[in-house]
Amino acid sequence: MQANGFFQGIGEAVGEAIHAVVTFLLSVFTNFFDAFEAFIDGLARSLGISPSFFSILVLVMGLWILWGGLRALFRGALIGGIVRTVLGLFVLGWLLM
Repeated sequence: MQANGFFQGIGEAVGEAIHAVVTFLLSVFTNFFDAFEAFIDGLARSLGISPSFFSILVLVMGLWILWGGLRALFRGALIGGIVRTVLGLFVLGWLLM
């Protein structure tokens, strides 16, 4: 590329800098999403569930309910803690079957 003028050279330099930044960000986010996908795939494979969005959502909801039940038990809310813990275990048991 031969620069014919001052502003053309500046424009080429800015364009190359923008191209470098976009290429860098694309590679960073591509690697991040590939790593996230591999994590979800490994998690689903180890649990014996499909790596679909619905399965992961049910897993997160079951763990959230179970965590709420255990927190309630530690706070001293015995009946609510038992109900939430049993409900969380039912959801996770259903998912893992």
